[in-house]
Amino acid sequence: MADSYSYSVLIADESHIRYIPDILSAIYAASQVKGNSIVMRDPEYLAVKMREGKAVIALYKDEFAGFCYIESWQRDNFVANSGLIVKPEHRGKGLATRIKKQIFDICRTKFPKACIFSITKSPAVKKMNLALGFKEVNYAELTKDPKFWKGCKTCPHYSELLSNQMESCQCIGLLYKP
Repeated sequence: MADSYSYSVLIADESHIRYIPDILSAIYAASQVKGNSIVMRDPEYLAVKMREGKAVIALYKDEFAGFCYIESWQRDNFVANSGLIVKPEHRGKGLATRIKKQIFDICRTKFPKACIFSITKSPAVKKMNLALGFKEVNYAELTKDPKFWKGCKTCPHYSELLSNQMESCQCIGLLYKP
């Protein structure tokens, strides 16, 4: 398999919609691994993200290798980096870091005054976020928008989030303030 620079990391657009079944398959497979907390999404939701230029896709030749998307909340005051996924056979080559950097740059360009946040259980994602200037925070500093938290319903730890009145869970809250 190739090194990190053999991959194309692109702002996803209409032409990448054909990869959505592969993206969803990778997200589903990751969600089944004990300890992961990645959220499942509807195919049309991801298609909209691609059409809006709010997603990044990584390709190896013409094969899907990785993905991430953004969503804005509370009148664009908060932006979430979500759904970072790299297929297992493409891991260990720095691809997740390249995707994360690209999605971060899109956030800073499209929403220059917004706080950018991420919730994760992944030590690797936490490390990438900290390298970009994120700080670990309590959930009270993240968006209050119930639509964001509704997205956590497919996570196996959602009942814990509810029982804690949406203030804590197994994920770590990370926030970048401009």
